Amino acid sequence: MLCILALAAGAAAWWVYRSGFDLQETTYIYIDGDDDVDSISQKVEREAKPESMRVFHLFAGLLNLKDHIRTGRYEVSKGLTVLRFVRDIRNHNEKPINLVVPSVRTMDMMAGKLACQLMVDSVQIARYLDDEANIRALGYTRESLPGLFIPNTYEVYWDVSIEKLMERMQKEHKAFWNEERMGKLKEVSQYAGEEMTKEKVITLASIVDSETANNGEKPTIAALYMNRMRKPMALQSDPTVIYAVGDFSIRRVLHEHLKVESPYNTYRNLGLPPGPIRVASIAGIDAVLNHDRNNYIYMCAKEDFSGTHNFAVSYGEHLLNAARYTKALNERGIRR
Repeated sequence: MLCILALAAGAAAWWVYRSGFDLQETTYIYIDGDDDVDSISQKVEREAKPESMRVFHLFAGLLNLKDHIRTGRYEVSKGLTVLRFVRDIRNHNEKPINLVVPSVRTMDMMAGKLACQLMVDSVQIARYLDDEANIRALGYTRESLPGLFIPNTYEVYWDVSIEKLMERMQKEHKAFWNEERMGKLKEVSQYAGEEMTKEKVITLASIVDSETANNGEKPTIAALYMNRMRKPMALQSDPTVIYAVGDFSIRRVLHEHLKVESPYNTYRNLGLPPGPIRVASIAGIDAVLNHDRNNYIYMCAKEDFSGTHNFAVSYGEHLLNAARYTKALNERGIRR
């Protein structure tokens, strides 16, 4: 009889030790700074479907989880035991996420996009990116700060602090501007007729990105603007005017918009604006560094609204292109 009881106890202990989750595919439990054992257990029961919540509470108690809760994103996969899951939390054995850093127009927009993917909220990120001391510590000005970000996908931890995230962005920025890209600045400067630093390249790239989403056109547009810089002529970029006005719903730039007093209005000011008008894409930056060589001075959106452009060398040719586009706008009832 004692042998039977011992076998039963051993079997029960083994079942408890090997108890896992009733999952068909991997899921994740997100633990933030407000969580305690009770709230974690609710998340586990709802999202991970353990074979026994009693086993979870048993190991949470034995391992004193309440005093060792670690924020993070924890993986629950088929075959994982409850014991190992509790140990993962206790030991901060979290799984990273693939953080998408997007090309956006403003730092407030960046804060919102990052916060959707991270534990830190958008208000904290926005305040950090708006603080002059933080901006200086990063090595930027308020105007140049969008140039810190290189839009890409990065593996980071969900509970990364904003400070650590910015350190990562600095490292990625430095890695992006490798010897090959830095080596192209001299040729770009010769073509543009002025010294083109990486900051100026990023600013020009942000204008190119704002003009088109068509990566194939970007080297052509980059050359066109540098042709204007070399003459010199005002860039007369509509996206810079929209940025200066601050109304990104504008689809048709009017004469009243061109009058706005702003260093970003490239109709009123020669040369590049004081900083990027959006976070420049990799394609945009590389389009400037690997620009076409052409004689274009003018461009106008195509009247078929394909997102591509008609290019022109002469003003007369440009007026014909502009007339076709204006006619198409009027036909579609686009007034602003």
